[in-house]
Amino acid sequence: MNNEFYTFSTDTHRGKNVILISLKYSQKNKEALRKRFPSVRWSQTKKSWYLPDLPVVRQQLGMEPKSMIQGKMMSLSATNQKAYAQMYDQLQLKGYSDNTKRIYMAEFYHLLKLLKSYPVDRLDSARLKDYFLHCVKKEGMGERKLNGKINAVKFYFEQVLHRPKMFFDIPRPKKPLVLPKLLSKEQVAKVFNATDNLKHLVALKLCYGAGLRVSEVVNIKLNDVDSARMVIHVVGAKGKKDRYVPLPEKLLPLLREYFKKYRPKKYLFEGKYGGAYSKSSVQQVFKKAMKIAGIRKKIGIHGLRHSYATHLLESGADMRFIQELLGHNSITTTQVYTKVTPQRLSMVKSPLDSM
Repeated sequence: MNNEFYTFSTDTHRGKNVILISLKYSQKNKEALRKRFPSVRWSQTKKSWYLPDLPVVRQQLGMEPKSMIQGKMMSLSATNQKAYAQMYDQLQLKGYSDNTKRIYMAEFYHLLKLLKSYPVDRLDSARLKDYFLHCVKKEGMGERKLNGKINAVKFYFEQVLHRPKMFFDIPRPKKPLVLPKLLSKEQVAKVFNATDNLKHLVALKLCYGAGLRVSEVVNIKLNDVDSARMVIHVVGAKGKKDRYVPLPEKLLPLLREYFKKYRPKKYLFEGKYGGAYSKSSVQQVFKKAMKIAGIRKKIGIHGLRHSYATHLLESGADMRFIQELLGHNSITTTQVYTKVTPQRLSMVKSPLDSM
């Protein structure tokens, strides 16, 4: 197929954003489209083929990507639209991760919506404190959410407007010490046994067996897996840091079986439209496996990484070594696992037991 023979347009279909492909219905066209996009559908009402409007689909079709700020900016008052656009441009120039950009833009948008037509640049320290108090008292915002909001607004005034740092002296809420949630080795095994899809099983085993974040798992490329050296190269992880982690020996035969079956082209795990597999898909896989395994703990897929670290600590691994494997900046972050190690707790005998 050649792009010269059809055009694309965006629309909504059954309540979802889609990309319409102006190509007549025929068996030949159907086969050609489905070779490239297995999930392409024909709409009788639109008289057109359509695909979901996703970034990876746009990339493969050679379409311009949807801007992160497109649409939202138009819902703001004309007074603050420029500020919103400048915020995004500066985040781009500073090379912030997509996740950080998404969070900062969402938090800044919240402020601009409340301001309506009042210019954000006119806010002083007192007005900003009032805004954060509003977030806590009126909207019931928690510590983590509020800290993210402070960081976003601080970025705008310091990095976009280049105001002095002392301009923005907002007291930070104290973060609660929340212990990581984890599974026992027996429970991890139950989760694996409850997963019958090969692709899903390999993804979950990488989360636990290599202690990877789900974002790191879906971003693994084929050339990041070095079976000769038995390592995985984790590229551009949190904080834009690379690191190597051991490739579990038991996982290698499963990886080879997986590769023969799925034949991925670029990423180890690829979505049905190509490109990297989504984090939400792996999270749903874990959630489903937990349910089938009959484990009722309220824990997300990140619990596999916590379990990896705790089980390493229990087996006698050095704390500094675990820090490097997990990619933590500070040893303090890693030391939290000492508080949840059952072996340490079992060494302490209650006075009640000696009565």
